[in-house]
Amino acid sequence: MNQLYQLILYVKEISNIIKNKEGKQMNKNRPIGIFDSGIGGVTVLREIMKVLPNENYFYYSDSKNNPYGDKTDEQIKQICDNIVQYLLKKECKIIVIACNTASNKAVKFLREKYPQIKFVAIEPAYKMVHDYAYDKETLVMATQGTIESEKFNLLLKKYDNNKTHLLSCIGLADIIEQGKKEEIKEYLEEHLQNYKGKVENVVLGCTHYPLIQKEIEEILGKVQFFNGAPSLAKHLKDILQEENLLHKGEGKIEFEDSQNLEEKKERFFKILQFSYKY
Repeated sequence: MNQLYQLILYVKEISNIIKNKEGKQMNKNRPIGIFDSGIGGVTVLREIMKVLPNENYFYYSDSKNNPYGDKTDEQIKQICDNIVQYLLKKECKIIVIACNTASNKAVKFLREKYPQIKFVAIEPAYKMVHDYAYDKETLVMATQGTIESEKFNLLLKKYDNNKTHLLSCIGLADIIEQGKKEEIKEYLEEHLQNYKGKVENVVLGCTHYPLIQKEIEEILGKVQFFNGAPSLAKHLKDILQEENLLHKGEGKIEFEDSQNLEEKKERFFKILQFSYKY
């Protein structure tokens, strides 16, 4: 009788070990959720894929509520809350906030409401100016929501080089989102002329702005760009390694737009330089 009981316990133990292994494997296979107010966050995904090429990704483009920069804190929190609930239904193992405005306004709220999931949030790479180019004139380009946010102002106060100019680029992310090349050129000519030849560093404080880095440089001349995406990518990889959640097999990318706009999907994968198969 004792031998039979021990055999039953042994079988249960083996069964639990197998289930735990399968559970961990399932967790590894689950996608990394990424969201932005549109397709600008593709610039973050590009950097992530350089260090995490084998992961599964689910990207949510919230073009319905674009732009975020002109919305109140409460509106942004509610929008982000709805998106996070959706990403959790998609069984994302970690969530990347690939929008500076959403990161600045909502990440604290989201972390408190959803302690069961880890959030990795983009932020303007102003600290990098302090670390690598402290003594140079610096232009921070960001949405009004980011520049007025408490989080960014604390960052600025801590690392201010006293040679920093802040530029609220109202409406720029929306023009980039729509892919209006002539309007982008006109906008930059109007708003950047005063800084031509005067700044050496440019902090791209919105994930849409790396998409027009070339156009910015055509106005300002040769400048050094600072973008928070590469640091975010490394931090994300560190977290997944610590949590034993790295995916080893071949990954895939899913894209969804809140307005179901097919042109967004096509442009998204074109930027990523992937074949349009998804």
